[in-house]
Formats: sequence, structure tokens, C-alpha cells
Amino acid sequence: MDWLQLALFLIVLLLLVKPVGLYIVQVLENEKTFLDPVFKPIETRIYRWSGINPNHEQNWKDYLVCILGFSLVSLLFVIVLLAFQYYLPLNPEKFAAPSWHLNINTSFSFMTNTDWQSYGGESTMSYFSQMAALTVQNFVSAAVGLSAAAALIRGIASHGKTTIGNFWADLVRISLYLLLPICIVAATLFISQGVPQNFKSYVNAQTVEGGTQSIAQGPIASQQAIKLLGTNGGGFTNVNSAHPYENPTPLANYLQMLLILLIPMAQIYSFGRMVKDTRHAWCIFASLAAVFIAGVFVCAFCESRGNPQLDLLGISGSNWEGKEQRFGIFGSALYACVTTVVSCGAVNCMHDSFTPIGGLIPMLNMQLSEVIFGGVGAGLYSVLLFVFLAIFISGLIIGRTPEYLGKKIETFDIKMTMLAILPFVLVVHGFSALACFTDWGVKGLGNAGPHGFSEILYAFSSCTANNGSAFGGLSANTPQYNLTLAAALFLGRFLVLAPVIALAGSFAKKKLHPKTAGSFPVSSLVFITLLIGVILLLGALTFLPALTMGPIVEQFFMLKGKLFS
Repeated sequence: MDWLQLALFLIVLLLLVKPVGLYIVQVLENEKTFLDPVFKPIETRIYRWSGINPNHEQNWKDYLVCILGFSLVSLLFVIVLLAFQYYLPLNPEKFAAPSWHLNINTSFSFMTNTDWQSYGGESTMSYFSQMAALTVQNFVSAAVGLSAAAALIRGIASHGKTTIGNFWADLVRISLYLLLPICIVAATLFISQGVPQNFKSYVNAQTVEGGTQSIAQGPIASQQAIKLLGTNGGGFTNVNSAHPYENPTPLANYLQMLLILLIPMAQIYSFGRMVKDTRHAWCIFASLAAVFIAGVFVCAFCESRGNPQLDLLGISGSNWEGKEQRFGIFGSALYACVTTVVSCGAVNCMHDSFTPIGGLIPMLNMQLSEVIFGGVGAGLYSVLLFVFLAIFISGLIIGRTPEYLGKKIETFDIKMTMLAILPFVLVVHGFSALACFTDWGVKGLGNAGPHGFSEILYAFSSCTANNGSAFGGLSANTPQYNLTLAAALFLGRFLVLAPVIALAGSFAKKKLHPKTAGSFPVSSLVFITLLIGVILLLGALTFLPALTMGPIVEQFFMLKGKLFS
């Protein structure tokens, strides 16, 4: 039944990839869509009121300045709104403003499409903050990532040009035509499954033991939809999609996983259509799918076996710690892999409770630079960086200038590619080392030994990869953790995005060269093998020493019965 569940999940996604991918092309290329009668008048008015000329093409520098300027304004908007939360409407629980360092961390988190949370949503944020600050950022931060990917695709597809599109038009059309309509449908489906959507005050209920419990309510379904579709991940409640209000049924759990992977998978087909080489796109898709399925298999296998030390005590069975029975072992492992191969921090179980190797897989998924489908937009341009690197390596092997889809990969392109890839490794290792050798870093640990190190490594991997999920055992709501994690959030987003836009401008002005017998075949099994090898070698080898000190050595300790207090 577990593998049948996976097969049905992948089949449904594959059936959706082409139609959704074609629709994304229509949105990005300003073609007519079936939603034009509804949204075209709204789009036209937005342009008129804001003074945007959607037909004005921008060069890569102007496009990048617009992204950075919009992100800065978004950051300041969230900081101010959270600072005055207590005085704003829709705050029935009278929540005060978060601390200054938590405010900074949260604002950077949602602006970068990460949604890392050092707080419990239902005990910290008002309804107004959840909607006007966090949910709005879920839309626009996802649209920024898709816009950057669209710019890179246009650069690869065009030749002899100095422009790569209009950021403001991309931002409006992606938000209006792509994200909003799918979220309306998804929110309605979640409401049908029992997810609340109201503005009522919290309910104080009496428990079976005779105590009292405050039960959170609020506009959960609307935030739930975009947190998943936009691969954001920030939960309305502290335990995210493990909460019965956020994820009440197995069907809701299934829909959530579909939403998380829908756009990241479909955008690969969109890329193939826009560069007029769908066979190449399907080869990229096959490479990523192979790594994804392998990760699911390893994670599910380890969680189904559990801790062998319990067998010695006569307690055999799977590892159920930190998991919901309504989802099961496989449903939890699959969700953990789905949410970490893309930059979505939603979780339906606690990764901190996974077996050592079971927890290694979600961590490694993020340390592969979120290229295994990745987040909306960000996943596509990240995997294309690895494609450029793979083509460059092939050129070195055969002794000729590397060429990609008829365009030569030159010195500037490789510099920008490495400038986008290398900082990720440096930021994760640098901040993790800093936390390990400082009192504030160690005090935040929920576990000792290698598992404690894994908590730190996971946190900085998650924030730098703009994923947002947490191992669950780290107490990160301190000034030092909030500020260092905020720095990782910012660097992980813009040290990749800026070189990508520069690459878009570089590719746009290149001339096309006809294919020759010496051109590397990018639609072949050889390319698939090379791309998988580059992804695994660059990700696995650069993080292998850190993983050895964390989950790998913990696995050996577990087999020997060694415990840490």
C-alpha cells in the first residue's frame, strides 16, 4: 500500500505537469488564458494605478534593481506591521508585538520565501499579521522567485537581445493568474476537509483530565493554500501541518503534497516549451525524479525499521515517535521528502524524532541546494546552475568550448555560476561552526551529542536553502540565533538570485551556434547520468564531513546502544 500510494501520487503529478506547465508559459509570455475575462480588467487597472508599462523591457541590471527594491520595501513593510501588531485590528487574543530580534528574523524569513519560524504562530501572531504581513509575503515572495526564473529562461531562449522582460509585469501576472486562482480552489478544498476559516476568538475547552486548553482558530485555510503552493511553509500553528486544524485528513495530506510539488515540477516543462526543447526538459525532470524517489525509499525504509535497540527490549516495530497515526510511517516520510526537496518548510511530523539516517535524507535534500525540483522559480534557476556546471565539465572532458542549447558558456557565465553555488556551502558551514563553538549556540540545543549537532546543521541548512523546516529540538528564539539565521536567510536568497539575473542578461545577448557532431547531447541518458553525478558529488561531498559528525555517527551509536543525555 505504501508504494501504491507513492505510485498514485507521482502519476497524478505527471498528469498535471504538462497542462500546468503550458498554462505557466501562457502567463509568463503574456498570452491569452481562460482566466482573462476575470483577471484582465484587474491587471489593466493595477498597471494604470501604479504607472507600470508592462510592454517596457528591462535589461538585467534594471530587472535586478527592481527585485532588490521590491524585496527591501516588503521587508520594511512586515517589520513595521509586526512592530505595531498590538494596535492593529483582528487581534482578538491581544497579542503584543514580537521582540525586535524575532521581528527581524520573521520579516527576513517571509520576504525570502523561507518562512522559518522561531515562534508558535497561534501564540504570537494576530489574524491581521497572519494575513496582511505573512500571507501577502507568501504570494509576492513566491512570485519574485518565479519572475527570476522567467528572466533566466528568456535569456536562454532569446539571442542578440539586451532585455529579459519586465519584473513588474511578471510579478503582477504570476500573482494574479497563477497563484491566486489555484489558492482559491485549494482553500475551498481544505475548508471542505475541516480546516477552519473564520475570525472567531480562541475557544477554551475542558480536557478529559479536567484541565483547560485553548484551541486556536482563525483564517487558516487561506494561508494554508499559499504556504504550500508557493513552497513557503510557514504554519498558522506551531506544529504546522501536523496540527489537525491545518491537516485534518489523509486526503488533505495528499492534496498538500500535490500543491507543494505542482509548480516546481510543471515549471521544468514550461522551461522546455520556452526554449523549444521539451526532450531536454524531460531529461532534467528524470534526473531530479530519480534522486527524489531514491531519497523517499531510504527515508521510508529507515523509519519503517525503527530503532533496533528496542527489539532487544521486546518492543519491535516502526519508528512512530513524532508522527501522526492518521498519516502513517510512509505518509510522514514521503511528506518529509516532498517538503525538503523543494523550499517548503511545511511538516506533518517532527523531523527531530526521525532515525539518524531517516533524518539525514531531509537534511541532505536541502544541502543539495534545493535543486531536486526546488521551490517555485528558485528550484528551476538553481538546477539550471547545475546544468551549466555539468555542461562545463563535459566540455573540459572532450576538450572543447562548452555549449548549451546553441550558446557558448564563457568565462563570465562560469564565474556567475560558481558565485551562486559556492556561498551556500560557506554560509551553512560557517554559521554552524559559529553556533557549535559559542555558549548561545550550545544552550539552544534540545539534545546532546551528534543529534544536537544535527539540530544546528539542519537549522542553518534550512535557512540558507530558504526551506524553513526545522528539526524541532532547537530553541532558536534568542537574539543570537534569530540574527544569524536571518543573515543566512538573506545570503541564501540573494547571493544566488543576483548572479542568476546576471546570467540571464549574459545569455540573452549571445548568438546562436548550430549544433555539430561535437555538441554535447543534452537530451540523452549520458546527460541524465552526468547531471545526477554533479548534483550528488557537489552536494554530498561538500557536506559529507558535517554529516559524518551528525547523523552518520549517530547511526553507529544507535546500533551500539550508545545514548546521550
